Amino acid sequence: MNIKQILNSYNLSNLTIATLGSHSALDVCRGAKNLGFKTLVITEIGREKTYEKYYKTNGKLGCVDETITLSKFSDLLKPEIQKILIDKNSIFIPNRSFEAYLNFNYEAIENDFEVPMFGNRQLLKIEERGRAENQYYLLEKAGIKYSKQFKNPKEIDCLCLIKVQEKTRNFERAFFLAENYQDYKKQIDAKLKQGIFTEEQLGQAVIEEFIVGVQVNFNFFYSPIPDRLELLGTDMRRQTNIEGLLKIPSSYQTEVSKKISVKYEEAGHIAVTVLESMLEKAFELGERFVKTSQELFVPGIIGPFALQSIITAGPPKKDIVVIDISPRMPGSPGISSTPYSGYLYGEPVSVGQRVAMEIKEALKLKDFVKILT
Repeated sequence: MNIKQILNSYNLSNLTIATLGSHSALDVCRGAKNLGFKTLVITEIGREKTYEKYYKTNGKLGCVDETITLSKFSDLLKPEIQKILIDKNSIFIPNRSFEAYLNFNYEAIENDFEVPMFGNRQLLKIEERGRAENQYYLLEKAGIKYSKQFKNPKEIDCLCLIKVQEKTRNFERAFFLAENYQDYKKQIDAKLKQGIFTEEQLGQAVIEEFIVGVQVNFNFFYSPIPDRLELLGTDMRRQTNIEGLLKIPSSYQTEVSKKISVKYEEAGHIAVTVLESMLEKAFELGERFVKTSQELFVPGIIGPFALQSIITAGPPKKDIVVIDISPRMPGSPGISSTPYSGYLYGEPVSVGQRVAMEIKEALKLKDFVKILT
């Protein structure tokens, strides 16, 4: 695959911003439209209406100019589909759904998907915790504090959160809590019997200390053109059905939780702000992440990334513990509702718009090498 050769065949005055129809596609499209780009969404039969009908471009309304509807998302890897995208001078913006619906086939993403991609496609695979050089490896090398990991469940000596890939929905993870090995074993046996996950998936489970604190996702953008790190916004997840259970009076929670399996499925996000005194610490972690990613996964992070974190209490003072990394478009379109991009740009800037701004700048400078892989 020769990205430079493909780009040389492009009409750079007629670019199309393309993405997969899930996760953050509308954020990408609205941002691209704001900057004057054409937009295209690749979707799947049964999931196309959002893009083909409700947000389709119609005069000044909507933001999706064109859709390609496939029998299944994984057909995106077919040469004839890629040719359509390349013929439309497409720059592809990856999101987590892109990885999931291609069955986490990172070898194919890196070597077989020939459409020029915004960001570092070599870095997407760090999200897979079963790999040796995963996000925890990067955090360790960067000296960024993260939750304590337990490789052997028999060593569990505190309340832990166990994350296991689901059997039927490989893009979702089953979460449950355990405070010791006996508790862990009891729940594992029940969930294996229920078919929630397999023995093989259990072998790649992550067991980590449950961090008590306030969840905050720090959504950064690293621009390699001016070599600048930006904080675009902060948010936190809304999860089902744990939120619903917590709203039940405490006197009933124990009985209800016996009948309902507790889940931490993402349902949405809430815009949050943090104390200004925490920003310097957050930027320090972001800078460490950028520098280490450049050392370990050349050329390093490009564009948006999130450090999903917990702010913990002192003493001696509040701290930030990272529990997850998103090395691509975040799934929270409400990020621009927080003030941080406005502090920098004088007005709110969404992640989708910031990506389009970077592409626009690279186009102006004729310097795509820094932002595309």
